[in-house]
Amino acid sequence: MKRIEAQIMGRSYLLSCPEGDEARLRAAVQRVDAAMCGIRDEGKIKARDRVAVLAALNLAFEALADTGQPARPSAPPTDGSSANAVPDAEQQAALGQLLERMDQALGADGRLV
Repeated sequence: MKRIEAQIMGRSYLLSCPEGDEARLRAAVQRVDAAMCGIRDEGKIKARDRVAVLAALNLAFEALADTGQPARPSAPPTDGSSANAVPDAEQQAALGQLLERMDQALGADGRLV
């Protein structure tokens, strides 16, 4: 295993990586960093753990769409745009409900434990 230092939202992480997969890990780090920074920069969510969970949900949602697995039945877009570009109102509402449930589970101090 190789060790790689990576920056995500301004924090350094030392990551283990199988030999030969360094470029793929760096690409994954860039994707996670971009997703988290984008959510943080919107200004609605400040807590790092909540930003991370929402970014993970968005990335997982995109990954399911990229593999052709339907997240929910829907009609394909008719305007030539990508169905994966921006979650529609129904998807945004579902993500909002998940975030609300997370907030309730985390409690007032924002921690699970």
